[in-house]
Amino acid sequence: MSQMLKSSGAMSGATLISRVLGLAREVVYAGFMGTTWVADAFNLAFMVPNLFRRLLGEGALTAAFIPVFKEKEKLNGEEEMWRSANAVISGLIATASMLVGLAVAGISLVLLFQERDGRTILMLELLRIMFPYVLLVCLAALFMGMLNARGHFFVPAMGATMLNVVMIASVLWLAPRMGDKLDEQIFGLAIGVVIAGVAQAAFQVPLLRKEGFRFRWVSPWRDETVRRVVTKMIPGAVGVAAFQINLLITQSIAFWAGGGIVSSFVYAVRLMELPQGGFGISLATYLLPTLSGLAAEKKYPEFRASLRHGLNWLLFVNLLASVLLFTLAEPMMRLLFERGEFNEISTANSALALKCLAPGLVAFSVVNILARAFYALGDTSTPMRISVFCLALNAVIAVALVWRLKQAGLGIANTLSATVNMTLLFYALRKKLKTLDLAGLLKPIIVLIAAAIIAGAVAWKLESFWNARIGHDRFWLQMGEVFVPIAAASLVYCALSIVFRTGHVSELADLFRGKIRR
Repeated sequence: MSQMLKSSGAMSGATLISRVLGLAREVVYAGFMGTTWVADAFNLAFMVPNLFRRLLGEGALTAAFIPVFKEKEKLNGEEEMWRSANAVISGLIATASMLVGLAVAGISLVLLFQERDGRTILMLELLRIMFPYVLLVCLAALFMGMLNARGHFFVPAMGATMLNVVMIASVLWLAPRMGDKLDEQIFGLAIGVVIAGVAQAAFQVPLLRKEGFRFRWVSPWRDETVRRVVTKMIPGAVGVAAFQINLLITQSIAFWAGGGIVSSFVYAVRLMELPQGGFGISLATYLLPTLSGLAAEKKYPEFRASLRHGLNWLLFVNLLASVLLFTLAEPMMRLLFERGEFNEISTANSALALKCLAPGLVAFSVVNILARAFYALGDTSTPMRISVFCLALNAVIAVALVWRLKQAGLGIANTLSATVNMTLLFYALRKKLKTLDLAGLLKPIIVLIAAAIIAGAVAWKLESFWNARIGHDRFWLQMGEVFVPIAAASLVYCALSIVFRTGHVSELADLFRGKIRR
């Protein structure tokens, strides 16, 4: 049984718990603020500091830091490894603090001297409160990278659960104490974001101390390790997170295109992130130190084999997830969100956005893995150049579509740009490695695509039957409308995988048998 599947599976479990809690947070958010203009203002404001979480926590900072951290451990010993980590942390604290200070001052000046509409004022006031989250999430990301490099994946992935627990508590306990109106209560959620950042970083400290880490200030300004990490991180911040930057660009456009577009699209993105984060990001996080070690030792056949195996498993999981998100978009939205301020119109609009995003799920996840492959090879510029092109493409498509198709236009733009991004990364990586040796994936891909289409048809027919004959006027009926088609489609998908011998089900069975024996 491959170590890749074991480690990424353990991390996927922790990540899945976090994503489920994140989904619970969105359920609470939906009932609290629905798709109102206040929800639009909060979601756009939160997207700015949250972008740093995606860029750093799941991307550029750890992608640049882990290879250097591992190299220090192997070549210079643990003392130099921890010294280098302290230098990077010191530099992070200094630069992030300056960034937060400048941002808060700039926002305050805009609010003081500029007259704008109520939506924009509320958005900027919320952003000013939440911006310190940037520093906290950067620290949490660095702690996570250090623990990953030391072989710990479960606890760092569980750190995000603390964030979601605190944010849920901010809706249920803090927001009602901020005032009587929604545009007053929403400030409780902004304060909760900052408190959640503290909890997420602090959660990882005990395990770091157990590993031997002790923080002490190390001047970062002339440090060689800091210079190397920064050099690799700056282009990586663009290269590995095209999807998240796309969201910020397109939703900024959508904020002024019409009410409810931003919040409808955010709920769709949150639902799609469940399978993407549950396995895709977990697998990419595991692959970075693995591929970095193989690249450092110039074991390129093993490098290609690890990459191929990771892509194979990503396709197996996310092809089915993509089809189910598309076919069951409306019943999923109804089950999870339709209560309180989130009404039938909100359900229909968010489901439409999800249908337009779902076909791009595989592309979004593959981009994360291919970017890690480039970083492991020490190349951060190629993903950056490709990402810049795709960002521009996404913005053009979004501007062309959002005014007419609303949230559907945003979904289409993101799916198309992610697909182009994936295609260009494959082409560039094949040129870099001479060959990717992916011929062995051709048969599994064809089988899995066919199996996913058949499974999707099964889910669609069952959902249509349930909707027409049974209905969804009660909560347990809504659950059946979602989970009965999912269960049936999954069984069909796995059965077809067994019949055509793709090997995925048997490998999973071996893993579970091994766990039972232990």
